[in-house]
Amino acid sequence: MFAFGQAPSGVAAEWDISRTVETLSAQAKRLKPILDQLTPQEWISKGAPAAYVPQWRSAEDELGFLIDSASALEKQPDRLTAVLDTYFRFQSLETRLQSLIEGVRKYQNPAVGDLMLGVLGENSSNRDKLRQYITELAATKEKEFQIMDQEAQRCRGTLNRQPSLPKKKPEQKPNE
Repeated sequence: MFAFGQAPSGVAAEWDISRTVETLSAQAKRLKPILDQLTPQEWISKGAPAAYVPQWRSAEDELGFLIDSASALEKQPDRLTAVLDTYFRFQSLETRLQSLIEGVRKYQNPAVGDLMLGVLGENSSNRDKLRQYITELAATKEKEFQIMDQEAQRCRGTLNRQPSLPKKKPEQKPNE
């Protein structure tokens, strides 16, 4: 077993991944003021597809979801579901922003698009660390499950090898 606060071999320590998630969240929060200055409704008059408006709203929502997910992960860094949620939220945000960046460059201001791309790029190393942590944590959880399963099988075997208790003979009623 592991000592309290000690990470299993092969998995980043909780404080390391918490620091990574904290940095990822802080850098993601830098996107909020940039998204707030986008005006996709005005792009339509410049020939942009109306689809940019819901895409922009969706990106704002996804940013909020990512920040919430990262906060939950900071509190429970050993939960595989929390790590996966944060990672997939980040990927989703990246995908939404890539399309928006094209619209920003074409219909609003190329420099703002470049700024968004730069902020996203700053988080790429954190995304990679998170992906590596997912792989390591999943492998550790698999190993833990395998050990628990083997131990359960061993216990079942031990119980099955124990002799069964002799059956009690039914009590005979005294002849009256």
